[in-house]
Amino acid sequence: MKKSLVFALPFFFLCVCACAQNAEYKKIDSVLSKMSQRAQNEIKIPENKKEEFLKDLHFVLAEEKKYASDDIPLYTLIDKKHPVQKSYEPTHLVNLDGSTLFNVNKKGLTLRSEAKDSLDNMAKAAQNDGIKLLVSSTYRSYAYQEKLFNYWVYIDGLEEAERESARPGTSQHQLGTAVDFGSISDDFAETQMGKWVYFNADKFGWSLSFPKEYEDITGYRWECWHFRYIGVPACRFQQRWFLGVQQYMLEFIDLWKEEN
Repeated sequence: MKKSLVFALPFFFLCVCACAQNAEYKKIDSVLSKMSQRAQNEIKIPENKKEEFLKDLHFVLAEEKKYASDDIPLYTLIDKKHPVQKSYEPTHLVNLDGSTLFNVNKKGLTLRSEAKDSLDNMAKAAQNDGIKLLVSSTYRSYAYQEKLFNYWVYIDGLEEAERESARPGTSQHQLGTAVDFGSISDDFAETQMGKWVYFNADKFGWSLSFPKEYEDITGYRWECWHFRYIGVPACRFQQRWFLGVQQYMLEFIDLWKEEN
């Protein structure tokens, strides 16, 4: 090989890498431009921080691939605009009956296996702090969610039901990775259990799905009891770059994948 070509090769690869990085910088802007105006106003990724952002993003996307390959991705966006199929059921549901780590309010509750493992770890930590978690709702089938939504429509009317109950096919509970803790009421936030979960859940990969003052983004009013398992790296990622708002992060990841 000619000496001039040998010296040219490293420069060539540097140029290729620089072009690829620049393309991903532009992709960040493109994805953000497709999100809501509020998201664009609140999510700030400065030019000099894009390399760090991409490093975190690719790490989180790689983490997602470690989970069950025969199920839908862990970060699947499910909301009022992004439903899952009526027939969808998680492939690795684990029954929660008989656990000594936490209480359940009824028999037959199930979770996707990775969420169950994390719940066990979180419950152990809570017990060490003198708190025993109460799990009140977990996986719900399409049919179950349909009955539940219709019930709340009957009780509260359609407009109010839309704020606090998901239509069938659009509930995080159908993914088998969401848990309602405690009383499933606003009072939960002021209990010892509620405070412990709020301040510690992310250490075990659980993220508050519907935070205060984000109903226009999530589609639902504040639910202090509803947490979704997304894994520790994703919790850190959303905290660092997305104001801790799960919906922002999941929307971004969904759009990023679409552009791929």
